[in-house]
Amino acid sequence: MPTPEVPRRAYDTRRRQDAAQRNRAAVLASCRALLFRDGYQAITIRAVAHGAGVSPETVYKSFGGKAGLMKALWDVTLAGDDEPVPMGERPVLKQVWHTRDPHTKMRLYAAFVRGVHERLAPLFTLLSQAGPEVAQVLATTERERLTGVTAFVAHLAHEDLLRPGADQARSADACWALTGPHLYTQLTAGRGWHPDAYQEWLASMLAATLLQTH
Repeated sequence: MPTPEVPRRAYDTRRRQDAAQRNRAAVLASCRALLFRDGYQAITIRAVAHGAGVSPETVYKSFGGKAGLMKALWDVTLAGDDEPVPMGERPVLKQVWHTRDPHTKMRLYAAFVRGVHERLAPLFTLLSQAGPEVAQVLATTERERLTGVTAFVAHLAHEDLLRPGADQARSADACWALTGPHLYTQLTAGRGWHPDAYQEWLASMLAATLLQTH
């Protein structure tokens, strides 16, 4: 019996998707290289496109301009890849959700935060100095981070681990402040803390701030 042919339309669609993913990865790699070499103000869409081997129109269509490029670069750096998987559904956070011991949960969450900041710290430092256009991008990332820590605090409350009488919104604000990129950068780059020391400190601070005392 002859092997049935794969429909050409499905094959062509998959090929276009693969090409688009390769172009996206190439554009972000070019953007990162130029950003760290020349700084935000010096890079142009044309230069990014040239480095990626695509047209400027392709960059505009995919990212909408420099600010969109910075947001996409931030998201990929945050996650460690460009897979369309929400942070809360990734294995590192699933382990946090499924761990029953509260202090182990804090240590795992602190390790997650440390890993994120180790990836993001150089990019955060550059973008923090880039001006008003990128300030809006960073404001968006902070709102997204607050959404994430709010979900973490809600999880603690659901598991009956949150400090009795604690206001969830205030607890989320405290967690947001403790886990922020500014504080990580101040303690590691500014004060010379090793990331291990930061992680241990963060776990103890989160436990003291959020957990029930027994």
